[in-house]
Amino acid sequence: MAGARAVPRALSGRGPDRFLWALDKMATGMEWLQRNSRRNRPPIAAVDRDIPLEVAEVRAEADDVVSLRLVGEGLLPAWQPGAHLDVVLPSGRTRQYSLCGEPGDRRYYRVAVRRLADGAGGSREVHDELRPGSRITARGPRNAFPFITAERYLFIAGGIGITPILPMVRTAAARGADWRFVYTGRSRESMPFLDELAELDPERVWVRPDTEFGIPASGAELLEHAPPGAAVYCCGPIPMITGVRLDLPGSTADSLHWERFSAPPIIDGEPFTVELARTGRTVEVPADRTALEAITEVLPQVSYSCRQGFCGTCHVRVLDGAVDHRARAADDHMAICVSRSAGRVVLDL
Repeated sequence: MAGARAVPRALSGRGPDRFLWALDKMATGMEWLQRNSRRNRPPIAAVDRDIPLEVAEVRAEADDVVSLRLVGEGLLPAWQPGAHLDVVLPSGRTRQYSLCGEPGDRRYYRVAVRRLADGAGGSREVHDELRPGSRITARGPRNAFPFITAERYLFIAGGIGITPILPMVRTAAARGADWRFVYTGRSRESMPFLDELAELDPERVWVRPDTEFGIPASGAELLEHAPPGAAVYCCGPIPMITGVRLDLPGSTADSLHWERFSAPPIIDGEPFTVELARTGRTVEVPADRTALEAITEVLPQVSYSCRQGFCGTCHVRVLDGAVDHRARAADDHMAICVSRSAGRVVLDL
């Protein structure tokens, strides 16, 4: 889970290559708007509690996707659609997973994880090592993708992006709102929770696998389903979100709220060195990677959440060296998910 944003229609148009970056900038309008949208967003509230959980069920939901049913001692803390857990795996790795169960049922939490063969190891650990009876620790829940009250909604999900969207759809239906849901993916076999969508109003749900249409859907095609004045909630791959942002002004929708599961591209990055004072380790950060990515290879327990520079979870105290601040942080702290250094920086890790 990465960051989320809400953009009014008049301001809208959310891959680490320059083409996608250019599209992202075009959709956002200009760098000023991007900076100010982060400045105006309230920080994600810190939740300083560890919740011991046990894996009650591991269920295959699609190709390379499993869901985990997590239980604790008694009722679990309440949550709202869009919320996620910081899950501390047995290895010490910390990963963020959107809650995708029933918000009103506090007897359990449910998350779903797609296996990423070339990822940093968290998804492989979930798939290969967690079994019923496994114990983990969670922090939260907390919400970086809040679900607003509206009369009309369009929900758009791509693949595993259905995880925060599904509870929103159920909540909108329970409230009696006018809603539509478009669900895309590579193929039906890769798309989790199709069986649960069958329980919803079929007139309001459109399942659109790429294999059945030949090409991915454009933003305009997805937005065709929006009721007039709808709040659009979108979660999935960067190209899909970017297409929706670009085409929103030509639609009947009113606002766009989105969440993506990947970090923004690194532009004009230079390599630098990070010294970890507590552990005595030295980490080299290449031009095309973040300090967070490099540090978590040697310290997988380092906490982070949005990977966009606005939540503050990954802020680390700077003991020496200059920081190129690319996020709001105290002068003596570094947001290691996006900020960089001109040469060398010593961190309190």
